[in-house]
Amino acid sequence: MFRISTKGSYGLRAVLDLAGNSGGRPVPLKEIAKRQEISEGYLEQLLTTLRKAGIVKSVRGQRGGFVLAKSPRDITVGDIIRILEGPIAPMDCVQDDSHVSCEQISSCVLRLVWLRLKENIQEAVDSITIEDLAAEAKRRQQTG
Repeated sequence: MFRISTKGSYGLRAVLDLAGNSGGRPVPLKEIAKRQEISEGYLEQLLTTLRKAGIVKSVRGQRGGFVLAKSPRDITVGDIIRILEGPIAPMDCVQDDSHVSCEQISSCVLRLVWLRLKENIQEAVDSITIEDLAAEAKRRQQTG
């Protein structure tokens, strides 16, 4: 079954942390790691992948760290999951870049289920932005 690994979960937490704690300034890796309880080494790997994908930027120097490269309203949960986890598909036969050679692919009625599931998951994760999550996190902090 399609499942988000710690890579996707931690990546989302790190991006959400940047959205909620940067105030426009670079956030040191150490601060994010401490708040999110993620090892610095693993977090650095995730942020490097997200930097290469254009989601975050790294700033060098004494006051360096990471900042979002885009507005939180322009980054979706789906973006982060695809970057860190790969294609969102419950079965190989419904991946967009699938080269699966299944003899039953043209007549497989189960593939209709997998396609619908894939479409629904994609619609859900692509409709939730980091801005949405940051606003919800702030609301929950205020209400306790």
